[in-house]
Amino acid sequence: MVDRPLDAPAARPLDATAARPLNATAARPLNATAARPLNATAASLLGFLHEGPKTGWDLVVTAQERIGKFWSITTSQVYRELAAMERAGLVEAGEVGPRDRKPFALTASGRAAFAEWIEREPGPENIRYPLLLTVAFGRHLPPGRLAEMLAVHRAAHERRLADYERAAAEHCADPYSSATLDFGIVYERAVLEWFGRVADTLGPAS
Repeated sequence: MVDRPLDAPAARPLDATAARPLNATAARPLNATAARPLNATAASLLGFLHEGPKTGWDLVVTAQERIGKFWSITTSQVYRELAAMERAGLVEAGEVGPRDRKPFALTASGRAAFAEWIEREPGPENIRYPLLLTVAFGRHLPPGRLAEMLAVHRAAHERRLADYERAAAEHCADPYSSATLDFGIVYERAVLEWFGRVADTLGPAS
């Protein structure tokens, strides 16, 4: 899922305000997020920065470990959003450290922007599952090809479920992290149940 950068123009009818140059950030109050609300990726980075300053690479790793299974964030997105949020005054950069990496810290405006974002209604989920698209047109595949694909994907979900269950057994101190991890466990079990039903419905020669 790809978000629009924080300082990218929002889609709206053309009017006088839409013609303002993007570099006119000085005229915009630092905490005025209503005109250009945080996207979910930027807000996630601000959420992680509540734990303390982090470099862009720290944020990439943290995002992959903590939310990567249900919210994809690329390395380029992280650095693009950090640059946009620094221009908006939501984060501030510290001194450059080893490997030319600089830590970013949350500002008061950043805290306010995050508080505004987290209060919003999240909205409905948007499922994009490539395997289901293939299954929907499975009649056009050669005999046995869909069964091969299903076997590969089933094995991947079995590994993911094992990883989730292992993580749950090792550390579950944070109830919020535990809740998202539990969703992953329940989801993977449901998907594996579906694989069993598909095998019964389509048969091994599908």
